[in-house]
Amino acid sequence: MVVMALLWILYHSIVNVGQRWYSFGWESQLLETGFLAIFMCPLLSWRQVPRMTPTPIVTILGYRWLIFRIMLGAGLIKIRGDQCWRDLTCMNYHYETQPVPNPISYYMHQEPEIFHKFETLVNHFIELIVPFFLLIPWRPAIITGGLLQVLFQVILIISGNLSFLNWLTILPSLCCMDDKFYGFLFSNSPGWAKDKVLQIQREERTGTAPKPTQAVYIRGVLNICVGLLIAYLSIPVVQNLMSKHQAMNTSFDSLRIVNTYGAFGSVTKERTEVILQGTSSNNPNDPNAVWLEYEFKCKPGNVTRRPCLISPYHYRLDWLIWFAAFQSYEMNPWLVHLSAKLLANDEEVTDLIAFNPFYHTDPPKYIRAEHYRYRFTKIGSKEAHEGKWWNRKRIGQYLPAVSLRTLSSYLRQRGYGVPKVRGKVKLKDIPHGK
Repeated sequence: MVVMALLWILYHSIVNVGQRWYSFGWESQLLETGFLAIFMCPLLSWRQVPRMTPTPIVTILGYRWLIFRIMLGAGLIKIRGDQCWRDLTCMNYHYETQPVPNPISYYMHQEPEIFHKFETLVNHFIELIVPFFLLIPWRPAIITGGLLQVLFQVILIISGNLSFLNWLTILPSLCCMDDKFYGFLFSNSPGWAKDKVLQIQREERTGTAPKPTQAVYIRGVLNICVGLLIAYLSIPVVQNLMSKHQAMNTSFDSLRIVNTYGAFGSVTKERTEVILQGTSSNNPNDPNAVWLEYEFKCKPGNVTRRPCLISPYHYRLDWLIWFAAFQSYEMNPWLVHLSAKLLANDEEVTDLIAFNPFYHTDPPKYIRAEHYRYRFTKIGSKEAHEGKWWNRKRIGQYLPAVSLRTLSSYLRQRGYGVPKVRGKVKLKDIPHGK
């Protein structure tokens, strides 16, 4: 319990300090999952089967309540949100426009429309109907609900790179199955975990178990307090679920113990990408200037590069640029700061991308961002035979060409400071520092 509590406090601190970098909904979900995990563990014991610390029912119910809210919240935000969820057309776009598609996404996008409609119906069933299985006080219904949720998350893992979200969502679903269900996974050998649990259960049935200690009663009171705390903090969450103005991925308490969740309430119909380019030309407006593209770890860029497969790993920068493509650079000053870092060949930033065209040379003199529309190529098409996974078309300029000199005042106004140039030749007369 002590170790889990320290881990929870540590990650809570990281999330708060991380700001935009840790602004994703699953950060709160991980904190809520971790908070409940604290009370599943003994105070200090590291034994596999601590006799006096059985799994508290409050944490089992807490995890079932968590998966209920996650799935129902996701289902309701869809029905109340984008029209395409109601007319069953969202899956026509989802695989192509999701934040970071994987190779399977390419093929699933090409499924016939009737299958996409079926997928959408299944999604509604899993998110809007199955969660209520967990409220039925009947073991087969609860186990069925848990298994369906696990299967659904596995399908999502296969079909896209949604970081560790789906892996994390599997965890509370596992608490829908009991010891009897998991028994086949453990050895029957004497002295092993299963044998110890069965022995404890026999002693409890026959009345030969040791008498509870004072610590057991104290822990029981603590568990009751945890249950009451979760119930109290769930009030605004339930109100939010019932509201037609439902908010998703929101915390109503500063410690993020009980939160509201949701995903893809709105599905983009076209995929746009911000493509960063640099040039060594002294004149960025010269039509003969050669602009070289930066490649990120996973987000689409080079149309011939195969989509990556990295779940449960989370490339946070790739995700943030996906969001930025829906807006303007004025709404994303961090992207201008990123460009300034690339103008200086800053190693802390270049380590976050896959390819820096100026790695072995002087830094670029100018950087710009272009806005492109991306679409999957058709299976069997000419482009696909040429090795292209994507077709792309330029929409326009996203960020005009900038240099460290032109950005210096902008950076200082926002407290970023002007980065120091790294390379064989340093640009002259560029002020440094904050």
